Amino acid sequence: MKLHELIGYLHPFVDYKGENPEITSIENDNRRVTTGSLFICIKGYTVDGHDFAGSAVKNGASAVLAERELPLNVPVIVVKDTVRAMAVLADAFYGQPSQKLHMIGITGTNGKTTTAHIIEKIFTDAGQKTGQIGTMYTKIGDQIFEVKNTTPESLTLQKTFNKMVDEQVETAVMEVSSHALVYGRVHGTDYNVAVFTNLTQDHLDYHKTMEEYRKAKGLLFSQLGNAFNHENPKFAVLNTDDPASEEFAMLTSAHILTYGIDNHADLQATNIAMTASGTSFDLISPFGVRTVNIQLIGKFSIYNVLASIGAALVSGIPLEKVIASVESVNGVSGRFEVVDAGQDFSVIVDYAHTPDSLENVLKTVQQFAQERIFCIVGCGGDRDRTKRPLMAKIACEYASDAIFTSDNPRSEDPEQILKDMEEGVKGEVYTSIVDRKEAIKHAVSNAKAGDVILIAGKGHETYQQIGDRTFEFDDRIVAREAIEER
Repeated sequence: MKLHELIGYLHPFVDYKGENPEITSIENDNRRVTTGSLFICIKGYTVDGHDFAGSAVKNGASAVLAERELPLNVPVIVVKDTVRAMAVLADAFYGQPSQKLHMIGITGTNGKTTTAHIIEKIFTDAGQKTGQIGTMYTKIGDQIFEVKNTTPESLTLQKTFNKMVDEQVETAVMEVSSHALVYGRVHGTDYNVAVFTNLTQDHLDYHKTMEEYRKAKGLLFSQLGNAFNHENPKFAVLNTDDPASEEFAMLTSAHILTYGIDNHADLQATNIAMTASGTSFDLISPFGVRTVNIQLIGKFSIYNVLASIGAALVSGIPLEKVIASVESVNGVSGRFEVVDAGQDFSVIVDYAHTPDSLENVLKTVQQFAQERIFCIVGCGGDRDRTKRPLMAKIACEYASDAIFTSDNPRSEDPEQILKDMEEGVKGEVYTSIVDRKEAIKHAVSNAKAGDVILIAGKGHETYQQIGDRTFEFDDRIVAREAIEER
């Protein structure tokens, strides 16, 4: 694509009439620049891309997009906001790929990953080739790629969508984080369905208040657009049991399908029965009442399943096929995952890292635990400090043996993180063990028949960040080794 044509997609008052080289790629990392690239200067937290523009030119960049004039021997196009411009140019350069896919975006504090996996399975079972982007990985058909962020930056995102189109993907399912919405990473992504799971405390280190956090999540629904396209309608799938849904409903002109348990909804679960091996409920839907038997347990699992059913139904998948798919789901990696090495007590690994998710998981454990409940939990460093005492309080309230330990302390002193947690449980009985491996071994060595050990916070993660180093660490492997040693 020629530079003039590409720049033509930007704000009409961007004035550029200079040279018109062929643009072969768009990059915001000077190390990836090759001959013919357009290099975009992005200001980050620690580095400023403008400082690397010269290096990008040496590597072959034919043009540079910047927020100020730069003394370079290639065309420099100056815009007010290179992040916003990058989303526009990426969408244009890759041929607006999201418009060629059936796009489903999922936002909320908890449940995004599980809901995305359930939805992806429903569409795969229905015979479609699917793509998925989220916390655990990016998946295109059967190919899996590592990810750095839950929702990639706009350039990576549009490039990924383009690859999905090339691979003949029909439906793409993705988790949409609040950070991504605020930063504009999904600008230009044309969603057909937007799903809301729930809103509870998290990321207040960034958003500062729950109101700002709620506003960030609401952007997904306001960005569904304002036009009515009867041939290709857009839908918002909202959790009627969460008060934030009322605001999100006002933010969108899309058709709304609600789901819930406690309040009346288009999709409602009633007559719920749970066992240690699964959950059954009656699904009230616009297509009548059906009994659903899932292999997942916990009220939170029902919400995830209802959200998934909603996204599939508004996308045209028949109810009977949808139910058959959700009934065959046997879990998602690191989400209420059982570690079984032949022991006579239960060990469960879960990603629960917010007060609400930890409470939900512990309440579920209480329903089938025969004896004591051990809860191993920590809080990440360089993240929301206000939730630390809340996490500790919930662990002490719902578990008989609360064990506080390190999560990913990052640049913070792990002992100080534990002290912050302990502020919420003065006078309570708990154990603090800084070393996460030792904390897991402590619980395993003290567990007896019928006990349940919940290892919370990291779930599927296979690493631990301590200081500026990243170490291999998998709760599931560590737990299994501890059981075998015992």
